[in-house]
Amino acid sequence: MAACDQYTIETIGIPSLVLMERAALETTRLIEQLLTPTQVLVVCGTGNNGGDGLAIARMLHVHQISVTVVLLGDQTHASAQIKKQLQICDYYQIPFREELPEDLAGYDLIVDAIFGIGLSRPITGAYAQVIQTLNQAQASKVAVDMPSGLNANTGAIMGVAFQADLTITMAYRKVGQLRNKGPVYCGLTVPVDIGIYRNQSI
Repeated sequence: MAACDQYTIETIGIPSLVLMERAALETTRLIEQLLTPTQVLVVCGTGNNGGDGLAIARMLHVHQISVTVVLLGDQTHASAQIKKQLQICDYYQIPFREELPEDLAGYDLIVDAIFGIGLSRPITGAYAQVIQTLNQAQASKVAVDMPSGLNANTGAIMGVAFQADLTITMAYRKVGQLRNKGPVYCGLTVPVDIGIYRNQSI
């Protein structure tokens, strides 16, 4: 999947920000179609998965759905796409916070956009605590592309993992969504077409 993504951006020439917008559009469409939420908590990391989350939050906000955005991690290390999405969110005056709200009872949907498919080490410390807290909430839970903490290649739990009811995954299902703990932690997995296609040489 990483090779497909790289090929689409570097060889075909579709900018990563365009793919991010498509991912957010499709994810927002399915969230509204399947879950019809009214109070949404979107939790983002500072990588491109978090950029997807910020774009999703903005689209829900534009559709008059109440959104709280939590941006975890050091913003000075944020990807270029994250910085652009933050700029766009600022235009729409979408506030964001750096810690989870103390009370999650008021949210009927939680969106996990903390880590994507590239996670390479176990989740520990504050990130692990955040995911454990989110898992205890009564709200419906959606993972963007891959539940944070679930290994995209093996389906193993990397310390702790987000327990999704619905995983909206980009382009193709990942191997880890079908193996080991994958089916349990992904819930219903729905691939969406965002314009990333497998080249015959990959």
